[in-house]
Amino acid sequence: MKEWLLTITILAPMIAGIVLLIIPETKGLLIRLIALLGAAITLPVAIWLCISYDKTAGGFQFSQNFAWVPSMGIRYHVAADGISVVLILLTALLITGGVFASWTRKDRTKEFLALLLLLVSGVFGVFAARDLFFLFLFYEIAVLPMYLLIGVWGTSTKQRTKEYSAMKLTLMLMAGSAFILVAILAFYTKTGTHTFDMDVLSKTTFDAAFQHWVFFAIYVGFGILAGIWPLHTWSPDGHASAPTAVSMLHAGVLMKLGAYGVLRLGIQMLPQGAQDWSFVMAAIATTNVLYGAFSAMGQTDLKYIIAYSSVSHMGMVMLGLASLNAVGINGAVMQMISHGIMTGLFFAVVGLIYEKSHTRIIATMGGFAKQMPGVAICMTIGGLASFGLPATSGFIAEFLCFYGMWLKYPVLAVIAILGIVITAIYVLRMVQKIFFGQNQSEEWKSLTDARTTEWVAISALAAALIVIGLYPKPLVDLIDVGWKTTQSTGNAPLTVTGMQHSPPRGVALQVLPNADHNSVRLVP
Repeated sequence: MKEWLLTITILAPMIAGIVLLIIPETKGLLIRLIALLGAAITLPVAIWLCISYDKTAGGFQFSQNFAWVPSMGIRYHVAADGISVVLILLTALLITGGVFASWTRKDRTKEFLALLLLLVSGVFGVFAARDLFFLFLFYEIAVLPMYLLIGVWGTSTKQRTKEYSAMKLTLMLMAGSAFILVAILAFYTKTGTHTFDMDVLSKTTFDAAFQHWVFFAIYVGFGILAGIWPLHTWSPDGHASAPTAVSMLHAGVLMKLGAYGVLRLGIQMLPQGAQDWSFVMAAIATTNVLYGAFSAMGQTDLKYIIAYSSVSHMGMVMLGLASLNAVGINGAVMQMISHGIMTGLFFAVVGLIYEKSHTRIIATMGGFAKQMPGVAICMTIGGLASFGLPATSGFIAEFLCFYGMWLKYPVLAVIAILGIVITAIYVLRMVQKIFFGQNQSEEWKSLTDARTTEWVAISALAAALIVIGLYPKPLVDLIDVGWKTTQSTGNAPLTVTGMQHSPPRGVALQVLPNADHNSVRLVP
């Protein structure tokens, strides 16, 4: 039965989406219940994946592997390690919250929910795929529905129409897909065995020149989705125009697919290529952190603030990946989890504020905490997590990312840390202005707090930020085991160069012989 768990997470929302299309539009409650069932069934499955994952054995588990197109070496091969299962859990949590956040939507609800469920099936598939053909297929399934979800159900602003944002997002991500496809075909032809199976490819030693240019293609292709500077410009416009649930999934998990792809196909399968480009990755990530934070500080539209904050926080994820050591990699994955929950909470709250006040312009707001105390509390918790306050999930995630970068490039780590200060400025100013400023309009006195189903997403996500912040050990252990055991079976171990400080408690140094010198790696 365990081998079917990953397939269930992929198929459950997809089947629910298909069923929605045959239900009459007039059956509003039935449509919502089926969508909720398709989304919510993945949550206990994801929790069971995390609980039943054997940390002693490590590696990829829950494997299902059979030939799909034998003549071309295409196999339906899904499996998950500790990194995959925590990201699957994040996705299950956000799609369930996204359905509740869309509960009151009235325009073409069944088509909207069907596309949303199709999108999330693709996300589950990417996190589970161990065959490059299916990974690319699921990647496209996750990305393409965004065009319709934003272009049809989105909202236009004075600066951008929803059609423009949808087209810009789609064209940018398709350009990234071209780079990814080139890299996949390079893997397929280089081995001589013509296989897409990542288990086989990860045990193949590729020459330095191949690793150098293929890693670059992977970094650019997946990096566009991760919002790397200067290829990030699609992201703020897409966030600002997208409906609430789409923004939650867009920032919460879709951008994580980019970082996940760099980790899986780049860092783990092409370690020498990762070493070649590590400084470039670190410099761009540092730029992301500061540029995103400064840009967020200058915005007046609430959604644009959250959108640019996502660019900054994804920079922290890429910063951890660029460290190429266990501390930074653990921090990067933890930051994916923390930022996914946090930004899902932010966009759910922004959706409620817009639905009740019909504005996203901060200058017109003020004193909302009197009428919306519950929403104010949830927004504040998300804000505290965004700049890494201790006892929130953002603290452990950002600490590990910065410490990992300190071990690799200390100067860049110091520069990037300034992003925390800038984040604190715009977050605290935003919360103060919206919820605790002077009430500027009589109409705001009629605002109401969250009601019934509106509470589900924001309260669950806010609670998750605190629970993970207070007790991150279960997730850190899963990520750590996943990285340590899968990395040991790859092409070559990653090195930590120029380390001038002792490793953190519980992390040992292992000396690795090299043709030219001895290098070390961090082994938790």
